[in-house]
Amino acid sequence: MKLYYKAGACSLASHIALEEAGIPYALEAVDLEAKKTESGGDFLAVNPKGYIPALVIDDGAVLTEGVAILLRIAAMAPEKGLAPAVGTQDYMKLLEWLVFIATELHKPAGIQFNPAMPEDGKTALKTVLGRRLDYLDKALGKGPFLMGERITVADFYLFTVFSWLPRLKIDTAAWPHVAAHFERIKVRPATQAVLKAEGLA
Repeated sequence: MKLYYKAGACSLASHIALEEAGIPYALEAVDLEAKKTESGGDFLAVNPKGYIPALVIDDGAVLTEGVAILLRIAAMAPEKGLAPAVGTQDYMKLLEWLVFIATELHKPAGIQFNPAMPEDGKTALKTVLGRRLDYLDKALGKGPFLMGERITVADFYLFTVFSWLPRLKIDTAAWPHVAAHFERIKVRPATQAVLKAEGLA
């Protein structure tokens, strides 16, 4: 199994999930501008969409989109409990969190790294992010993780997106519960191993 990634990007969540799941995997960094892999390969031949993450399963199948990859990793290591049983109410709640992070946090945060984004656009997106984080902060006041006492792949995704906020010059002090969640994920051995591997420690 191989994860195509870029250090600190949204693929970080998948990388942490793989480490937490204890599944053997290989890594290959991607130059997203050149669309080249670390070994000199054509990344578009792996993922024609041209972005990360991409996960090549041992049977050769390629899975893209972070939410799908996170759920696949959880399914490959059910004993780790990184996702509730498929079809249960808790599983639906996990999907709700994953979609919320992908659409309401990841997109408005990630697009601000685009140098073509005008400053007034960034300001508007920061306002939207602030409202979403206000909601999230209240939710995390009820438990240490998004699903309460149980850590899931959604927590790794939230950790990843929240890690971008200082680079966007967003003061995170207004969301103490989200910040505390970030620290809880950061100190986990799997996260520390991934941050070191990606040169982010």
